[in-house]
Amino acid sequence: MATEKPHMNMVFVGHVDHGKSTLVGRMLLDTGTIEQHLIDKYRKEAEERGKGGFEFAYVMDGLKEERERGLTIDVAHKRFNTDKNYFTIIDAPGHRDFVKNMITGASQADAAVLVVSAREGVQPQTKEHVFLIRTLGINQLVVALNKMDATQPPYSEEKFNQIKDEILKLLGTVGYKADTPIIPVSAFHGDNAVKSTDRLSWWKGPTILEQIDQFAPPPKPTEKPLRLPVQDVYTITGVGTVPVGRVETGVMKPDMKIKFMPSDKVGEVKSIEMHHENIPQAVPGDNVGFNIRGLSRKDIRRGDVAGPVDNPPTVARTFEAQIMVLQHPSVIANGYTPVFHCHTAQVACTFEKILKKLDPRTSEVKEENPDFIKTGDAAIVKIKPTRPMVIELASEFPQLGRFAIRDMGKTVAAGLCKSIEKR
Repeated sequence: MATEKPHMNMVFVGHVDHGKSTLVGRMLLDTGTIEQHLIDKYRKEAEERGKGGFEFAYVMDGLKEERERGLTIDVAHKRFNTDKNYFTIIDAPGHRDFVKNMITGASQADAAVLVVSAREGVQPQTKEHVFLIRTLGINQLVVALNKMDATQPPYSEEKFNQIKDEILKLLGTVGYKADTPIIPVSAFHGDNAVKSTDRLSWWKGPTILEQIDQFAPPPKPTEKPLRLPVQDVYTITGVGTVPVGRVETGVMKPDMKIKFMPSDKVGEVKSIEMHHENIPQAVPGDNVGFNIRGLSRKDIRRGDVAGPVDNPPTVARTFEAQIMVLQHPSVIANGYTPVFHCHTAQVACTFEKILKKLDPRTSEVKEENPDFIKTGDAAIVKIKPTRPMVIELASEFPQLGRFAIRDMGKTVAAGLCKSIEKR
């Protein structure tokens, strides 16, 4: 049974059209997770739509709208096995409009594959994604330098080294190590994704598959209280109300009474399902659906967090956070109210007071009570959500204490929660 192997959630991120979905599709095909006839069917479908070359991407892009636009909109989940681990792949959207879905995907991941095209190199969005995965606490990273077949000349080692230097410089600015693996790949032709080929004969390093098998599975904080942010809630005929989400901490078992906050509703877990199989318990890292007794679909919603009745998730009146401003066209002052994306919640929150400006590299205090902060600044701020919102201390529940701040269609900042005044 696959579940006996260590389980990891891995997110694929990168600029739009750099080949993330194609790389995911290629890896699923070459590891035998999907069959060739399915790719042939998708190839035909892609060609009929005038999207020749998109057949691998179709594996993940199941939504009709995505196929017609050739973009990844929602976060898709697929699982596959390697010799050592079993992975749930989260293919996160690269397109600007869909970055907020990407945040949801990345906040569930234990490791990331950053896909960069060897044709275009580092793009503004590549930078945004790197900042995000770093702030969201993803420390295990591999970079796939894709589309090596499209360099001039094809599979050029010189071009690889040039872009590799660009990427390492970018990774260094946010604190990733200089030995982060960067691997040349052509996802479309299948070079170096799962199998090495003669076309990249100068490359002596691992394939993407070999490299991701080096990732260490995260520790499972089963001793902590249950925390499960709700992603969606379904009503299934003959079953009832089924919330879906990922267990971040603790253990969920059938017959357990749980409380959803901030909805303040209590229900009882009847059964738990993962990958369409009933399981006796859910532990951290498991993406599950569970049938809840005593509640209707209207009682719970995305952004709620489930926890034990005697230790429910924390709802904040205000909280203090350490943030990093990634990009803002002007300045951020007291009273600013952007949208905070924390676990699966999206809540408008007001900067009640900017308390301290910090040195972004050392976190030492540079200025008390500054009037404003701007791009590149780090700060301690007091935040007030405009409606009830669950957030936990990043030191206790890192997955529920990290957030991204979005405004005007961009991620303007990211940060973590340091202290909470409860409601």
